[in-house]
Amino acid sequence: MKKKKRWRLSTTHIILLSFLSAILLGSLLLALPISARDGQAISYIDALFTATTATCVTGLVTLPTVSTWSLFGQVVILLLIQIGGLGVITVMAGLMVAVHRKMGLRDSRLIGDAFNLNSLSGLSGFIKKVIIGTFLVEGVGALLYMTVFIPEFGGRGIWISVFNSVSAFCNAGIDIIAEDSLVGYSTHPLVNTVTSLLVILGGLGYIVWWDLLRVVREIPAQGLKCFRRLTLHSKLTLTATAILLMGGGVVIFVLEYNNPLTIGELSLFDKIQVSLFQSVTTRTAGFATVPQENLTNATALFCLLLMFIGGSPAGTAGGVKTVTVAVLLATALSTIRNRDEVTLFGRRLSKQVTRKAVAVTGMSFVILSLSTILLAAVTDASAMDILYETVSATATVGLTRALTPLLTTVGKIIIILTMYAGRIGPISLAVAFASKKEIVNNIKDPTEEVVVG
Repeated sequence: MKKKKRWRLSTTHIILLSFLSAILLGSLLLALPISARDGQAISYIDALFTATTATCVTGLVTLPTVSTWSLFGQVVILLLIQIGGLGVITVMAGLMVAVHRKMGLRDSRLIGDAFNLNSLSGLSGFIKKVIIGTFLVEGVGALLYMTVFIPEFGGRGIWISVFNSVSAFCNAGIDIIAEDSLVGYSTHPLVNTVTSLLVILGGLGYIVWWDLLRVVREIPAQGLKCFRRLTLHSKLTLTATAILLMGGGVVIFVLEYNNPLTIGELSLFDKIQVSLFQSVTTRTAGFATVPQENLTNATALFCLLLMFIGGSPAGTAGGVKTVTVAVLLATALSTIRNRDEVTLFGRRLSKQVTRKAVAVTGMSFVILSLSTILLAAVTDASAMDILYETVSATATVGLTRALTPLLTTVGKIIIILTMYAGRIGPISLAVAFASKKEIVNNIKDPTEEVVVG
């Protein structure tokens, strides 16, 4: 008698369901009257939208966070942001480490998939460092914010500082300062600097953190040459991030220089800092110091590109990721040069990495295309506003051209699904909904050439 095969969830399915569970639980809590500032229960669709945007660390909101939610509601939103930024699996693993429970192979695979890691060794230490590092950076950020917000808001400034620090580090872009995000602080150097640094640190990824700390510790013994010993991943991440941030700031500065609705009337220094902040925030942060609908069409299109690329792997940012784009460009260059191997910084990339880069970008583009077409079918808005909304949702950015509050119920559902798909990762979606693995054998299909390009 054959034994019945017991169906088990794959690691990818568990990751998908963990985020979904957090969203649904958060939406139920936010739908309670206690979560609303006026004591009147918010409609469930808006509660679900808010729970999704918080857990997926996106930042698009249908209702102003500062004036809609009570302290209880804001605490729920902040917890969802923290859980979403770290990842539900990471939080669960952190609890296991805290109670000294040993992680099994299945637990290790879950964490490895959640962080997209290639190795499963030393995961307990990795999780411990991730959680400690996160709280340390967020704590420092909150203290720096307090020097601005306590004098302005009194005791409430402490809560605003903590909320903003967590939201910035997790690249969520949700704040409880004002209904127009950080527009009131567009030329405030400290708020701009602290927010930018938190966003960048969260977007770099934890793997790069530890690698940088490793080489910094080697400086006394080996001097600055030790930076050559950074891993290829760190070199790609840091190089791509620097190029996109600085290059993005320059392009925005040039395109918006004479725009009176954004930086046209500002001093040179303020033009520079607003342009740099816009370059930073499009990398999935979602805070706005200028109304996005006031940007020129050229700038808006350029920002769409920055949003789609996003931050870096194994961090809190979204998008297809900087390393993915670097791998794609290197692959294209190698193909143009008629080379069989793809190399970067003197290192050869495996075919698996290049295939994954193509898959992630392709799936992201499919999600973006579908959501854009669907939203255009149910929304009476300009093509630019719709595309800005869907790119922002797909890459979990949170910037909008004032369209989010005007969405219909169907439009909200489309953006909810887009944010969820964008956060859990296109490659996870593909694996989760794929059929059972095919039986691997040595028989291969015949090869035939096709015309490309």
